[in-house]
Amino acid sequence: MIVVTGATGHLGNVLVRRLLQLNEKVRVLVAPSEDVKPIEGLNVEIFRADVRDSKAVERLCEGAETVFHLAAVISIFGKKRLVYDVNVNGTKNVVEACLKNNARLVYVSSVHAFAELTKGSLIDESVPIDPSRVTGCYARSKAIATNLVLDATKRGLDAVVICPTGIIGPYDWRISEMGNLFLLHLKGRLKVAVEGGFDFVDVRDVAEALVLAWKKAKSGEIFIVGDTHVTVKALIQMLQKIEPKRSVKIFLPIWLAYVVSTFASFGHLSGKKVIFTPYAVYTLSRNYVYSHTKASKELGYTPRPIEDSLKDSLEWFKSSYRFEPKVAISAV
Repeated sequence: MIVVTGATGHLGNVLVRRLLQLNEKVRVLVAPSEDVKPIEGLNVEIFRADVRDSKAVERLCEGAETVFHLAAVISIFGKKRLVYDVNVNGTKNVVEACLKNNARLVYVSSVHAFAELTKGSLIDESVPIDPSRVTGCYARSKAIATNLVLDATKRGLDAVVICPTGIIGPYDWRISEMGNLFLLHLKGRLKVAVEGGFDFVDVRDVAEALVLAWKKAKSGEIFIVGDTHVTVKALIQMLQKIEPKRSVKIFLPIWLAYVVSTFASFGHLSGKKVIFTPYAVYTLSRNYVYSHTKASKELGYTPRPIEDSLKDSLEWFKSSYRFEPKVAISAV
């Protein structure tokens, strides 16, 4: 039996679908008040509990062969305590439950957990995981949690860590930041974007990497899972080629984007979805090149072309949504 936390998230629901394709029996952790639409109709056992509840997590993992731990909080709006409680303490609970049940753990961290280097640097698995050398509470929490998992392997935990880059692709039920960008493009409402770039990877490829790591990776290993670095301008040009719409005419320089994004971020207080945040601008400005060579060589990981991911994303959103996205500003 396989356990998946964070199963209703973008990556989580795609991973669950992949595990079911492999005829695995799947139990999923769902928070008490969480909407299960992303996994609605799937043949899974739903276990409602909070990942911060150690006793509940222990019961969740009883009889599990493998636990895929994806549950996390991503926030830049003053929820540092919640981010830490879920991302660090929740991971600690999962680690202890796996140790008690002798279950293999596949932990999903983030490339943001790696220590920050100079702009434009190559980031691979040789870069240290150092909470003191990252920016923001989310990155710090993932760095701390990653070290917690790796340290536990010295106590006998059978665990592997996967660090995805920027996830895109279909089945984006909760509408991620990039998903909202795709919706804005489909509505012809993308007017302003920022300079910079990032590495984007298809959610289905990340899910497959998790399965490959589960089956092939040695305990204590860490893998970066990405695809290719692409500038914001090039990405929007690809969207325009796939689905021509009225599109971006202005690309803000980084310094100006910081100013605009600071004001735009206040939109979250009114319930509007914000995709143009100071942290997003910061991330795009770093222009890191992430290497997935290790995952390719050791796991057989092969990501699809980003153009295919963009096309499938747009097609999925067109078939799944019939509303205008709520945004504070039409920008990346």
